[in-house]
Amino acid sequence: MATDKAVLEQITANGYVVNVVRTKRTKTVTINVIEGVVSITVPKALDLSRIVQVVESKHTWIIEKLAIHKQAAPKRDKEFVSGEAFSYLGRNYRLKVNHGDYQSVRLIQGRLAITLPDDINHSIYARKGLIAWYKRQAEKKIREKVERYAGIVGVETGVIRIKSFKSRWGSCTPYGDVEFNWVIMMAPNRVVDYVVIHELCHLIQMDHSPQFWREVERVMPDYLEHKEWLKTNGYKLVI
Repeated sequence: MATDKAVLEQITANGYVVNVVRTKRTKTVTINVIEGVVSITVPKALDLSRIVQVVESKHTWIIEKLAIHKQAAPKRDKEFVSGEAFSYLGRNYRLKVNHGDYQSVRLIQGRLAITLPDDINHSIYARKGLIAWYKRQAEKKIREKVERYAGIVGVETGVIRIKSFKSRWGSCTPYGDVEFNWVIMMAPNRVVDYVVIHELCHLIQMDHSPQFWREVERVMPDYLEHKEWLKTNGYKLVI
């Protein structure tokens, strides 16, 4: 059986590098900009001049995507030291790193407190501790929200999972299983509600048709406000 080995080339067009993937498996041309990398997938025998022509025709779109990525890049890395702020349900809480026998992160008197031994890398373990804490909160809070809104939406759910996604806030299956990105716990409480309602409404309407959005609006009349917040600020929800 013949195999299709994709061929990777690079071209420079309009000041940016474009990865060219040639493959027998496609008869169409597709351009993607993912994490600041421009790629074009083309039929294996497509002439290079035609590829350049297509890239140039998409110049404005590519520039817009690259600009969005540049704007969305986090301004600086977290250091995970005492006094640094971390968002939970839209409110900022200061981190307090104590010294001693290990104790997991707890929200105490308005601070996220963790106790770490002196002989370990505090930044690494404080970060791990915070991620574990966010996941625990997601397991509790999102489950409560799913149970609350499922009745309002009028659906029955299957398994509820908390996961790590690179580019999604949630997902669902036709069988009623719903999954949520724990990172959403950094967003305002009503934005978390919106994400939960969004996925539950997909159990009625699996696409993003007008019928789907009408269902979302029925449950959350001000959903557009929270949808826009997520679109504008979602990139800031990093740890």
